Amino acid sequence: MTTTAQGPSQRQLRVGEEIRHVVARALERGDLHDRVLDTVPVTISEVRVSPDLRHATAFVMSLGGVRLDEVLEALGRNAWALNKAVARSLKLRYSPTLKFIADPSFDEASHIDSVLRRPEVARDLAKRPSAGDADDEDADADADEGGHGA
Repeated sequence: MTTTAQGPSQRQLRVGEEIRHVVARALERGDLHDRVLDTVPVTISEVRVSPDLRHATAFVMSLGGVRLDEVLEALGRNAWALNKAVARSLKLRYSPTLKFIADPSFDEASHIDSVLRRPEVARDLAKRPSAGDADDEDADADADEGGHGA
């Protein structure tokens, strides 16, 4: 019995992106009248929707990661207003319940960047021939043998 990991459906992706736009617009316009959300720039990087479209998880990051706990708390306090905005904007049978969590992708990107900046990694990357060099070597070998390229 083999199981294959399936990603989100096209509809889940579309609904998630629409929710992201609605929430971002509400934050941008200052519709929530929350002191924290009015003073800290917030990015909604992604919204993942459950297969039944009843739950949505919004991945959030504040600018520079400052006051992220306060931002998440403020979003939690105002989730009802954002749920209402989503329900008005999207014409779905059920309006998804929003949950907000910190986006880990920013930390992962910083970690990858720091690894790539290590001297030993930079040294190893400098030694490695580029993909274009390998193609040139193959073409030279074919020409030396009098062969024709594929």
